[in-house]
Amino acid sequence: MSLLAEEIVEEWLNRKGYFTIRGIRLGVQEIDLLAIGFVNDEVICRHVEVQASTSPMSYLIPLPKAIQKESGRGPHNAKTRTEDELRAGAEEWITNKFHHEKKEKLRSKLYPGKWSLEIVIHHLKYEEELKYIEERGIIIHRLDDIIDEMANNEMVVPRASGSDLLDLIQLGNHNLL
Repeated sequence: MSLLAEEIVEEWLNRKGYFTIRGIRLGVQEIDLLAIGFVNDEVICRHVEVQASTSPMSYLIPLPKAIQKESGRGPHNAKTRTEDELRAGAEEWITNKFHHEKKEKLRSKLYPGKWSLEIVIHHLKYEEELKYIEERGIIIHRLDDIIDEMANNEMVVPRASGSDLLDLIQLGNHNLL
């Protein structure tokens, strides 16, 4: 599911005029998408992670390792979390997703300037998690909004490599993703 969602997001970025690299492996670390484009002669760089599930069973953000060890709960235990657990989990998750040393090093080699940090989500079981992600400067996009934007707006590039998948989605109800 996530690979298909990544393909849709890559199509969206390509249609907006961004050059992309998808599925970068850095040992056990991975970057879903890096995108570089130009807007009004300014270089715009984006690190985009994609999280898509049709029926989420638990939290998006794993329980912090220290709390797992202390409580004996697993990383995706669905037990209701406190605000402190959500906040600490978001901090640890964002550090791993975006600020890992290998990821920052690669981004600075590709372009030493500022990178926006973004996540594309589909459905979440616990929407309140987004508040803690957004508080840390992560830009949040909804997959449904991205699909709607491609269907309804004129884009810089009319079609790219993910067009066939998008055409299939738009044949029916795009909420099936």
